[in-house]
Amino acid sequence: MIKLCVNIDHVATIREARKTIEPSPMDAATEACLGGADGITLHIREDRRHVQDEDLFQLRKSIHVPLNLELAATPDMIALALISKPDMAMFVPEGRNEVTTEGGLDVIKEIDRLSQMLLELHEAGIRTSAFVDANNKQIDATLTSGFSVCEIHTGPFAESVIRNDFSLQHPEVQIERDKVQAAVRHALEIGLQCNAGHGLTHHNVSAIASISNISELHIGHSIVSRSVFVGMQSSVREMKNNIKDAMHE
Repeated sequence: MIKLCVNIDHVATIREARKTIEPSPMDAATEACLGGADGITLHIREDRRHVQDEDLFQLRKSIHVPLNLELAATPDMIALALISKPDMAMFVPEGRNEVTTEGGLDVIKEIDRLSQMLLELHEAGIRTSAFVDANNKQIDATLTSGFSVCEIHTGPFAESVIRNDFSLQHPEVQIERDKVQAAVRHALEIGLQCNAGHGLTHHNVSAIASISNISELHIGHSIVSRSVFVGMQSSVREMKNNIKDAMHE
């Protein structure tokens, strides 16, 4: 069964819109776990636009499922990871003007700098992952750098679904799915654990969940959006069921 790690960033986005105390990311994580989440993911951005450091420390103390911290490859973020000790640190590219992550990490370009940062995290017993595009050269560089996990960027697939009237059978959508499938296959062949995420929804997740040997899906915005209408537990449970159904088709 593919594990579902629920990203709770956008619960904090709602809170920060008013700079108040609710809704609580801690409560969201608790409800997500009650709905069947296998892990919790959060991204602390350098500008702290949604999740705050204190959210991370509270979650580290309170939740009983693996905690995945997404972070930019900067000394300050590495220091935060070393203090908080998440179960996994996932390196993502980050731009101040972007609304959300716009592409995979350029591991090839940053390989020397990343390798040094990874040594610090490995010495602290923290697993590391790289968020990369479905590109074999980037995946190879991920292994060379010292990462043990890669997460394939599914954004291009998700965007193609929207462009083509939400059809999962459209040729362009199939092409983007095939790119993800080929990337997953390559990652496994060279010995990396392979996860996937970005832009996945209750509607489109079946196409990715049906790919063999993905270990984890990291999904946030769609789950939080759906929870506005049905609650966090139900939203997570629906996503888990959609993943399970896709794996057994």
